[in-house]
Amino acid sequence: MASMESTQGLLFTILTLLAAAVLAVPLFHRLGIGPVLGYLVAGVVVGPHALRIISEIEDVRKLGDFGVVFLLFAIGLELKLSRLAVLRRLLFGLGSAQVMVTALVLAAIGWAGGLPLATAVVVGASLAFSSTAAVLQMLMERGELAGRAGRAAFAVLLMQDLAVAPLLVLLTVLSDAGESPPNALALAALRAAVAGGLIIAAGRFLVRPFLRLVASAHSPEAFTGAAVLVALGTGWVTEAAGLSMALGAFLAGLLLAETEFRHQVEADIQPFRGFLLGLFFMTVGMSLDLPLLAAHWRQVLLLVVVLMAVKASLLAGLARAFRLEADVAAQMALLLAQGGEFAFVVFGQATRGGLLEHETARLLTLVVTASMMLTPGLAVLASAVGHRLYKPQGDLGHMDNLPKLSGHVILAGYGRVGQTVGRLLTEGGLPVVALDMHADRVVAARAQGLPVYFADASKAEVYRAAGAERAVAVVLTMDRPGVAERAMTMLRRSFPDLPVYARARDHAHGGALKRAGATMAVPETVEASLQLGATVLRSIGTTSDVLDELLAAARHNDYAGLGALFDADRPTRSPTQEPQPERSGGGE
Repeated sequence: MASMESTQGLLFTILTLLAAAVLAVPLFHRLGIGPVLGYLVAGVVVGPHALRIISEIEDVRKLGDFGVVFLLFAIGLELKLSRLAVLRRLLFGLGSAQVMVTALVLAAIGWAGGLPLATAVVVGASLAFSSTAAVLQMLMERGELAGRAGRAAFAVLLMQDLAVAPLLVLLTVLSDAGESPPNALALAALRAAVAGGLIIAAGRFLVRPFLRLVASAHSPEAFTGAAVLVALGTGWVTEAAGLSMALGAFLAGLLLAETEFRHQVEADIQPFRGFLLGLFFMTVGMSLDLPLLAAHWRQVLLLVVVLMAVKASLLAGLARAFRLEADVAAQMALLLAQGGEFAFVVFGQATRGGLLEHETARLLTLVVTASMMLTPGLAVLASAVGHRLYKPQGDLGHMDNLPKLSGHVILAGYGRVGQTVGRLLTEGGLPVVALDMHADRVVAARAQGLPVYFADASKAEVYRAAGAERAVAVVLTMDRPGVAERAMTMLRRSFPDLPVYARARDHAHGGALKRAGATMAVPETVEASLQLGATVLRSIGTTSDVLDELLAAARHNDYAGLGALFDADRPTRSPTQEPQPERSGGGE
């Protein structure tokens, strides 16, 4: 009977979490806010400190921790050992400096604030860690993980995971006066080295043959099980050695990145990663103690500000000391200013070991949770600050020096689509002026003598400087639907008679652009499908006249008859995916 009640309780908890996520994430997405904040707020609402629908969060937290494991496993799959070696200066240099310096400064602040020395050391060290899950998820959603700031932030976060073992040893030593610190540290280092060696050896000599054997059975379920086994098995090995489970999963992913199974494994673990990572963020929201926050909000606010200001300032200074550019240093400082999920583990163990009072632990947990909930906003701020501080080397062009053209085309966005369109127009005898907000792309294009200018293609004055009154057309190739629609609305308001041709993501987006005033909107997904079908028909001998008639009929009245089919079959994003950040004038 007790077992039945336990099962019913677990099922009710899972159903509640699913319902909260299903309601919150689409709502926040519609509001233009990332899903991470949606999960956090959903957790707050259903948690033990708000509606109290779920009162016990430890079991959910354990499940959510697996989301971080699969996230690091997926990131490892996208890297290779050769690429990781490039980060060694940031990993062992900047990462180590960040952990040690931040821990010492925060410990000194805690000691000065009245904490016992041993407690201050533990608290300072735990607060030096940032949220691997929140930061990496935001970087992946925004497509910034491979950027300069993304790579540097990842290196620091990886070093923090490596520092888990020494901190756990330190916690044990401070809790047990009879423990010898040198012996404990030596034992931890030995266990970590053995675990790392076992993982590398297994990855090179066992995992690939194992996956090849499983794949030969042609059972998708068995292969998915094998992928999960590899991720969790390596995590279990590193956790047994005193390191973090997520670090082991990352190492496993890194080794599998060199194999032919990389893409299939990545696809198989995606559902686990998305669902469990959502659970993790919801447990963070559930940890927000609202009554305690109401009673001590001034103190919590002060501690959050001090924590984030100190971490951001130290990291920015260290990044500059390691010769990173000002924009990268600022972005990293903002991205990694929050506390991390590992602090929850340390606070719990420190409380049980008598190093931390229960009320102090509750207050610090609230501070870390509040800082983590600020991560989505910090990611947006980091991108804006980095963009403002970025000073590329090279010629960006100046609109004041643009020759007075007539009969030309203004191309808004000079990514892959914009470059192709520009080349076709130029070869067809039409002069082109291109606008883009990706500085490196503009510098590279101008180095080749191309008329590309660093300018915001959402502003009317930029088009006036480009001679919109004398142009024959504008072509919008931005890959961000919201930016394209805003630019279209502005163009129709400022230049009502100017023909505007727009690239659309799909049929629905094309309809929105047409309603905003586009002369013609070409849905890339629809047009690619038509071209693929035409290629097949051409290969089996269909004549050009017949093909032209078929394509003309499909395109008639803006793809009339196809729209409903494309809209009904349009793919939806998973709850943890979000569009890339919209930047005016950028094209794909």
